[in-house]
Amino acid sequence: MNYRCVTNITELKEYIGNHKIIAFDFETAPTDKFRDCDKAALDPYKAVIAGISLSVAEGSAVYLPLRHRIGSNAVDIKGIMNYLKTEIFENKGIIKIAHNLSFETMFLYHIGIVVQPPCYDTIAASQLTLKNSTEFRNLSDSGLKTLVPELYNVEMPKFEDVTKGRHFDELDPQDPETIRYACADSDYTLRLFYTINSWFDRFLPKHRILTEELESPTAMYVGIMKHNGLLVDKELMLSKQKEAEERLTLLKDEIAFFIGDVDIGANASTAAFKNYLYKDLQLPVLKTTAKYQEAADDEAMILLSDWCRQHRPDLVKLFELVQEYRKWGKIKSTYIDGYLEFINSETGRIHPDLFPLGTETGRFSSRRPNLQNMPRPDGDVIGVRSFIIAPDGKVLLSLDFSQIELRVGGFYCRDEKMLETYRTGGDIHAQTTSVIYRIPFEQAIDKNAEYYKERRTIAKNCNFGTFFGLFPKGLQKTLKFKAGLDTSLSECEQIISNLKAGYPRLSDWQEEVKKKAEVRKYTETFLGRRRYLPNISSSDWGKKSFAQRCALNTPIQGTAADILKLAIVRIMFGLPQRDWLKPLLQIHDELVFEVPEGKVNEAADFIKSCMEVVPFEGFDVPIIAEASVGVTFGKMKELEE
Repeated sequence: MNYRCVTNITELKEYIGNHKIIAFDFETAPTDKFRDCDKAALDPYKAVIAGISLSVAEGSAVYLPLRHRIGSNAVDIKGIMNYLKTEIFENKGIIKIAHNLSFETMFLYHIGIVVQPPCYDTIAASQLTLKNSTEFRNLSDSGLKTLVPELYNVEMPKFEDVTKGRHFDELDPQDPETIRYACADSDYTLRLFYTINSWFDRFLPKHRILTEELESPTAMYVGIMKHNGLLVDKELMLSKQKEAEERLTLLKDEIAFFIGDVDIGANASTAAFKNYLYKDLQLPVLKTTAKYQEAADDEAMILLSDWCRQHRPDLVKLFELVQEYRKWGKIKSTYIDGYLEFINSETGRIHPDLFPLGTETGRFSSRRPNLQNMPRPDGDVIGVRSFIIAPDGKVLLSLDFSQIELRVGGFYCRDEKMLETYRTGGDIHAQTTSVIYRIPFEQAIDKNAEYYKERRTIAKNCNFGTFFGLFPKGLQKTLKFKAGLDTSLSECEQIISNLKAGYPRLSDWQEEVKKKAEVRKYTETFLGRRRYLPNISSSDWGKKSFAQRCALNTPIQGTAADILKLAIVRIMFGLPQRDWLKPLLQIHDELVFEVPEGKVNEAADFIKSCMEVVPFEGFDVPIIAEASVGVTFGKMKELEE
């Protein structure tokens, strides 16, 4: 291997030369204050870039030591970083490659550098390659230490073996082992770039386009969001924590009045409580678990509560208390204790991990903490969203795609009623109310009409399940447990029958998609993001039915996710000219930012222009992004045009 250490800008420039494809990797180390803190080296607020390795050719790399505590460092760190910034990181003529690009982006953003496309994240690329005939690699299959031995039959040096308990800046940068460790990362990242692209070109060319044009720029955006984090009102959280504890104690005492000293635990799901319900009280088993045991989840509690209304009215209050106890238990453990745990001591902010390839459809997922399951504004009983605040002089700005999945569904199925509703700025929920109840549109949209609220609720639930193969029992269950409506099975059957008759192209499209998926054994988004469905031809009805729903779900949900990522890429291009615009969070179809109070309209206009553009040729349904603003995430108001 041609690996070496360079300490001056002349050597660095000679190595880079005129190469247009460059892989890079950072070695980081904690600052003095955080030397004893676990994982501080991964936090740009607690660590620095100790050194950078770069590779322009396979088998070749240089290591640039910046802040080692022994040995010789680069003499002109400022000059070198300016060179890297202008000539590489922000140079739109250079392809920048990294393995886990969001990490490097986060550290560069911290020092005022916004990496610009073209870029390439080999960890995202790996996740878009197959590990067997029907499964794509997941994140745990895509680490450098996993891929290199598998693809090149080379064991890479382990961090622990090289550092021997020290931080990386405590190693001598001229030591061959230090150089080898640092340079191998960028060298093999460059090799992966060529290897994976060769695989894409042979087997899945569209996945190369997704990697280069969507996932890699999105990875950089994720690094910026993680860096910025979400400022939280810790005092409010501690106040709500105390309120939740008091409420839980009170509820537990009230439940004990019914059941005595039976241990219900933190979530009223202990074996003792289940035994009390099903053995002591002899209540019927209305739902079982996957292992055919008596269920005690929320759905089971609702079913038992309904049964008791007719047969054991004396127990109805117990189930109401249990459901309330569980609700407050989740609020405390997930949204208060869970969020408090991840407040960064240096920033007072939560910096969640966001995964742009966290689901098989290409939608984001989140952890540490999971902000994707944050309560919706209309169901936020304790004010969880109000934990997230803007600093003085700034506000939170949210841009949310309006009904993007329904619009994508209309684009796919080509139903004229749906298309006309969106093209004229109509109300799709009112249109569906009109269709399934066979009433005039004027009556469906009239808020004073009889049954308006109930019918609209049913129409909304139909719309969000329409494209995914809605069954009468599934609709009945959804309406009961999500909307609190008791709808008979025959009424659900009639609703679905009317829905199909009112949107005639819908059923045709669904059948076409299922047949195509059964032949190809996969489904895909409009841009070619593929999902394999090996069970689409299964003789097991349950497996086949699930695969068919995936065949219908993926083109819509996945295409909507791709449209969001296309918008993110456009925003990335505009960030260097708007250093005051701070991306904070992606949640469902929504992007959240922190902006100065005087820049709200300018920011909203720019982001809307990135989100509402026609996403790809042929997409003929208007896309609408709705803006809202507020000083807390829980009290956002629609931004007037």
